[in-house]
Amino acid sequence: MRLSPAARSLGIVLLVLTALLGSAYAIARSLVPDGLRSGVTTSATGPHYGDQPPPSGETGTRPSRSGDPAGPRKDTGEPEIVDGIRTYGARSTTGTSTVALTFDDGPDPRYTPQVLAILRDFNVTATFCVVGENASNHPDLIQAIVADGHTLCNHTWNHDVTLGARSPDRIRADLLRTTEAIRAAAPDAPIAYYRQPGGAWTYPVVSVAQELGMIPLHWTVDPADWRVPGAGHIASTVTTGVEPGAVVLLHDAGGDRQGTVDALYRILPDLTSRFQVAALPPDPT
Repeated sequence: MRLSPAARSLGIVLLVLTALLGSAYAIARSLVPDGLRSGVTTSATGPHYGDQPPPSGETGTRPSRSGDPAGPRKDTGEPEIVDGIRTYGARSTTGTSTVALTFDDGPDPRYTPQVLAILRDFNVTATFCVVGENASNHPDLIQAIVADGHTLCNHTWNHDVTLGARSPDRIRADLLRTTEAIRAAAPDAPIAYYRQPGGAWTYPVVSVAQELGMIPLHWTVDPADWRVPGAGHIASTVTTGVEPGAVVLLHDAGGDRQGTVDALYRILPDLTSRFQVAALPPDPT
């Protein structure tokens, strides 16, 4: 069968368009990270769901270095995006020029007393995001934290990174159990903040924390001291990354934290020479 010249021309045009569209798709696809193509990647803190919602309870990722978002949305729980991180409105800065040091995962009988002693030497207060199990096992350390004027933050019962993907009732029970353990040691100490392990924020966990009267607390600077990179790396990351209003993430438990302790001897002289460094207020209102 012979095609007319017009039919042959139309066929050539269609072949050219098909090839161009295929090339454009391939180029665009190559520019998108694997995690966004598949909908999920993994990180040191757990799952990171690109632009695709996970099957149950959307989780966040590693921390952001940007400023505080305006707050959680009031509608159906659409996430706040801070440098590509879904924080759902969790606070990322102090809201003032003051810099806040925060210590997660404790208290720990080896490292927490060292951290408290160094903070005392520099006349600096901080915020301790404590795990319920550790608070229950070491009530004396909770009392020591409060006695030195530091503030407390709920950090779940056993550092459950996936807590935000659970039902609101499960989230509420975990947070209440942790608060009860803290208050068993320090009945009158305010617990004004909640920090989700791994920064794996979801709308339900933010909502439940707020319902219980706690401010969801993210961070601005993360030296990844949980990787045990050494005191020098921890100190340089903090001192070069801190700006007014920064919330610094550190750890006083959960592994070998001697590098963090040693880094404080470099961090505190630098920060206190440039900023006011103090705990987040126990009564933010």
